[in-house]
Amino acid sequence: MASMLQPQIILLKEGTDTAQGKGQLISNINACTAVADAVRTTLGPRGMDKLVHDEKGNTTISNDGATIMNLLDIVHPAAKILADIARSQDSEVGDGTTTVVLLAAEFLKEAKPFVEDGVHPHNLIRSYRTASSMALKKIEELAVSIEGKSLEEKKQLLSKCAATTLSSKLIGGEKEFFASMVVDAVIAIGNDDRLNLIGIKKVPGGTMRDSFLVKGVAFKKTFSYAGFEQQPKKFLSPKILLLNIELELKSEKENAEIRLSDPLQYQSIVDAEWNIIYDKLDKCVKSGAKIVLSRLAIGDFLCGADRPELPDIGVPSKMLGHLSLPGWGPLLVICSQPSRFF
Repeated sequence: MASMLQPQIILLKEGTDTAQGKGQLISNINACTAVADAVRTTLGPRGMDKLVHDEKGNTTISNDGATIMNLLDIVHPAAKILADIARSQDSEVGDGTTTVVLLAAEFLKEAKPFVEDGVHPHNLIRSYRTASSMALKKIEELAVSIEGKSLEEKKQLLSKCAATTLSSKLIGGEKEFFASMVVDAVIAIGNDDRLNLIGIKKVPGGTMRDSFLVKGVAFKKTFSYAGFEQQPKKFLSPKILLLNIELELKSEKENAEIRLSDPLQYQSIVDAEWNIIYDKLDKCVKSGAKIVLSRLAIGDFLCGADRPELPDIGVPSKMLGHLSLPGWGPLLVICSQPSRFF
């Protein structure tokens, strides 16, 4: 019983400031409103850009709330919650980061007089939850249903919604053009809602209206050997072989030790190395594949006269991941029997 009455001991880091009560609540509110003021002027189509210069000398110009909040050196624990809110909004929705920060700060600002008058925080929380329920009901009343509408009508409605999010961006002058492209991209992926399948490829030069949508997998042209120019550039409904192995002659310098009693045996060892790579190559050709995509190195001999009928391309692993989705085919790590996957 005596041990239960001993005072609790809490160890804190040096310099830690502990506070509680009404004064600490007001301090938290002031810190959050101060952080919100930093992004307040970026809201809306007439919002201004912010120039942020960090201690490493990096300079960033942006009007995106999540970007600015991540660049700010926020020390106050309560104010860090606003940065977490912006980060969560950006990852879950992708837009409205500045709005959600300002709304949270305004709610705290409106609650400040009640805290100063001694109103318990639980009463304020209960009131905000009631207001949230009322706001959701009002939003549902104002919602526009798309049930029964044609695909073209749905696209027009979605394009208007997408255009509103682009008004404050650098491409705001061409928001109708890009809004239509974004809607087409989302519709193209179907009902999977896997937005990570949508990628943006940056190509230097041209105008914004030179941008276009590719309903497929696109990647930058990779390094090509001399024989690449003699190979065909267009295929219709080809068989594509996805590999995660090297199609290149690679000597075993580290994992093998060979002792020869006769110098004439050296050539047989070299031939064995070539036979290994040619065996892989023959299996790829016999599989009927017209195109080989690999994440790892592909030897220049594959583009030569030995196998001119088998074009090969080295692509990033992320692109191979998209190509190996269900319905396309698996990503092979061995070349034993590739034909059984076609």
